[in-house]
Amino acid sequence: MKNTPFTAKHLALGAKMAPFAGYNMPISYTGINDEHAAVRTNAGVFDVSHMGEFILKGSGALDLIQRVTTNDASKLTKGKAQYSALTNENGGIVDDLIIYCIEENQVYMLVVNASNIEKDWNWISRFNTEGVEMHNISDKTCLLAIQGPNATKILQSLTEMDILNLKYYTFAKGTFAGVKNVLISATGYTGSGGVEIYFEDSDGAADKIWDAIFEAGAASGIKPIGLGARDTLRLEMGYCLYGNDIDDSTSPLEGGLGWITKFTKEFTAKSILEEQKATGVQRKLVGFEMIDKGIPRHDYLISDAEGNTIGKVTSGTQAPSLQKAIGMGYVTTPFAQPDTEIFILVRDKKLKAKVVKLPFS
Repeated sequence: MKNTPFTAKHLALGAKMAPFAGYNMPISYTGINDEHAAVRTNAGVFDVSHMGEFILKGSGALDLIQRVTTNDASKLTKGKAQYSALTNENGGIVDDLIIYCIEENQVYMLVVNASNIEKDWNWISRFNTEGVEMHNISDKTCLLAIQGPNATKILQSLTEMDILNLKYYTFAKGTFAGVKNVLISATGYTGSGGVEIYFEDSDGAADKIWDAIFEAGAASGIKPIGLGARDTLRLEMGYCLYGNDIDDSTSPLEGGLGWITKFTKEFTAKSILEEQKATGVQRKLVGFEMIDKGIPRHDYLISDAEGNTIGKVTSGTQAPSLQKAIGMGYVTTPFAQPDTEIFILVRDKKLKAKVVKLPFS
């Protein structure tokens, strides 16, 4: 099992640790509800250094990205980022990812899910027929997500970059806490604002940046946050988690990601997805909230009033900010409309729920 450069910090803080995507990761420190509330109302620090980062360089970099991803990366200018997906030959999702334009038409950084680093690298390499320079910098890259309404106010004193006014899905590069060549982006996964900080794990940079953040945030009560609260935060926003809500067998159109699927260019499985768009999909990913008392969990079956199975839960929790049980899951298309009554099978009991619009409120 791999450690991140911050593992000793987590242990010293008494974090509850568990294996995640091959890494020893903090799940919680003071408890999921407490950490969740800290991010929604103040600021919290996530170690997400297990994520993968690839650099693609050269005159063919953009063309390669265009051929393997669903979104239109030609729209990216320097300092902008884009949410996208890699699709396989059947229209399933190899991974969802973020593309950062470091230098227009020349240099891009792709940030992929931790469990898919090798799979994504091999998939993109398969299409690299024009000799694009590719570097897998995952093992030497640190990533901290500082999320919450007070996050940028706390961090601004540590850099000359204007992070207070960083627009959503843009980024800046510069010196942070005395460390050079740090990339700071507004591409968070919590829906509470904040930034993500990428930097190389060299010359004690990890300790320097971690310590500086907690020093700057001490008076405001900044907290370390584990992956447990990361999951409840993203679920309240209706954000997909790869391996739960989307995977190799779900298409972007089934998963509600039609908005990142652009048919103005050629990409893997474009024709399959065009056909899905024209004829309509058989199932859709929906958000739902429980009416009867009970918490939905991954893989619980979803039925109609007569007890016919119509789908499956992909994510579920008792939402700390909303004080109610919520979930996401795939249902057959006739049941995908908001306010549709559905039933979640919890330990053989049929519990009533209703389909709602995302994000949850």
